Amino acid sequence: MNRIPHDTSGEPNPLRVLTLDDLRLRTSEKWRAYPADVLPLWVAEMDVPLAEPVVRAVTDALAIGDTGYASGTAYAEALAAFAERRWGWNGLAVERTALVPDVMLGVVEMLKLVTGPGDPVVVSPPVYPPFYDFVTHMDRKVLEAPLGPDHRLDLATLEEVFESAVAHGGRAAYLLCSPQNPTGTVHTGSELTAVAALADRYGVRVVADEIHAPLVAAGARFVPYLSVPGGERGLSLMSASKGWNLPGVKAAVAVAGPAAAADLARLPGEVADGASHLGVIAHTAALREGVPWLDALLAGLDANRRLLSGLLAEHLPGVSHRPGEATYLAWLDCRALGLGDDPAQVFLDRGRVALSSGIPFGAGGAGHARLNLATAPDILTEAVRRMRTATA
Repeated sequence: MNRIPHDTSGEPNPLRVLTLDDLRLRTSEKWRAYPADVLPLWVAEMDVPLAEPVVRAVTDALAIGDTGYASGTAYAEALAAFAERRWGWNGLAVERTALVPDVMLGVVEMLKLVTGPGDPVVVSPPVYPPFYDFVTHMDRKVLEAPLGPDHRLDLATLEEVFESAVAHGGRAAYLLCSPQNPTGTVHTGSELTAVAALADRYGVRVVADEIHAPLVAAGARFVPYLSVPGGERGLSLMSASKGWNLPGVKAAVAVAGPAAAADLARLPGEVADGASHLGVIAHTAALREGVPWLDALLAGLDANRRLLSGLLAEHLPGVSHRPGEATYLAWLDCRALGLGDDPAQVFLDRGRVALSSGIPFGAGGAGHARLNLATAPDILTEAVRRMRTATA
């Protein structure tokens, strides 16, 4: 599967369009959770205008009152076409898909299909905190198989935890984050093939959260879990939400591998009713017509990753940072700064910069913070300047 290079096609960098005054007009969580003197670089919202085809599609729907319930397979068809063009994967079969309200609610429904109350669900921290919240709220038990020091999957640890998960004869699942949030790790085809082999050996079902798949940096290559040998029994959740900044216009697609089609067929029909019709319209337009905008964004994110690395080296050399291969999130190891287990709180209190605390990301999160770099370069620069003053 060959990765298509970023082709901006004359699109402006979306990260350079909006001013701080523009952004402070927003009423979403990112811009309302903290006082106005705080720079918010925490929750996964991007500081961008929407792609024009998305705005047009939703506006046209509103103009004709097309605000009923979601229907049809247009979203899945657009996703399948995008997957083939972008990742060289033609195995996303529309007949093995289902609409779900969003990725995390889709994760819950997939886990319900392959596990029961009290069963273990394995995660690989540091990882998206709602993995813990949603799994425990649905009466499953979280088992941790942490990433290695290089932020890559630790297959030996994963095997040990898989073996433990099924030791008492029950069912178990592995909730895979691919690409990984918060580290930005893009799991390789060989790594995912090894995961599939371990899952098959121990009878563990894999549910892959692939929401960040469109956000891969230049030079990296996303491999869908369902495309690797042995991935046929897997279930995946995909969405245009993160790639096109649509978290408030909710919709996602659950995808089953060929050997998991019967599982997906048991999904209750009412689950699809939770997907927003406007969300489906927006996500479909993004996948069909918003690729030039996405490529312009990816080029801007590549530039911001380089900018952040330079800023940290100059102003906060005590912060260890390995630029991610995907997502627009940066995982900062602040332990050498002596700010305690929660440096994000120090940066907020002393520097008026809001980052995400590393602690809720599980094992390996203490002493770390997650920074959202999907913002204007001048905002990113000012944020690091404030973080430096917080350590003085």
